[in-house]
Amino acid sequence: MSQKVAVLGTGKIGEALLSGMIRAGWAPSDLLVTARRPERAEELRTRHGVTPVTNPEAAKTADTLILTVKPQDMGALLDELAPHIPADRLIISGAAGIPTSFFEERLAPGTPVVRVMTNTPALVDEAMSVISAGSHATAAHLATAEEIFGAVGKTLQVPESQQDACTALSGSGPAYFFYLVEAMTDAGILLGLPRDKAHDLIVQSAIGAAVMLRDSGEHPVKLRENVTSPAGTTINAIRELENHGVRAALIAALEAARDRSRELASGKKD
Repeated sequence: MSQKVAVLGTGKIGEALLSGMIRAGWAPSDLLVTARRPERAEELRTRHGVTPVTNPEAAKTADTLILTVKPQDMGALLDELAPHIPADRLIISGAAGIPTSFFEERLAPGTPVVRVMTNTPALVDEAMSVISAGSHATAAHLATAEEIFGAVGKTLQVPESQQDACTALSGSGPAYFFYLVEAMTDAGILLGLPRDKAHDLIVQSAIGAAVMLRDSGEHPVKLRENVTSPAGTTINAIRELENHGVRAALIAALEAARDRSRELASGKKD
């Protein structure tokens, strides 16, 4: 943990990563940040004790650069950084849809690049971060990325060819659960419950179900069957979900998210 790490374009996820790293034992003095607005940089200094720098200063000083700007801003950032990045710097990209080749073509030959797709539960140390190596990244580089992102949740290494699918499943995944909770809350209100009570019932049920999925080792079908009594309430609800094509809609939605990730990788904006 003695190496210097810089987070460039430090928004909510970047700040969550910083605070997680500090809790995991990284010294704030070893953490650099850049931000578009000076007041944001000063806010990060005050809150976490990290050092605000410019993008070129980060490139010259840090051993690892974590790029957390929006995908549409990545090209301009690399143009600014390229003259200052030695080939031995580790570049970690958190931009959805951008392949490691995009960075390798713009940086010094041999620069190691690792691609990471994390998600918003990083804000509560429950992220799912998917990690892929570029052409020049070694096992040691992947281990560094795992150490960093392991501070805010779980990590998983996959071939880069699977990143678009992972983006659809876990990168966008929290939004699907929020959408489902929103719909179930509306249903609770329709059934006569106050909104706050419907919300509490659904959220705790979701937490309990997630913990069972994680800790029981049982297949989700088995867990569902344990709740589904013959001619009972649950099977009637499941029948309506099937009649309305919810399973097919979920599959189609995930395919659409994957396809959009591929479009972003190809440079298509609209």
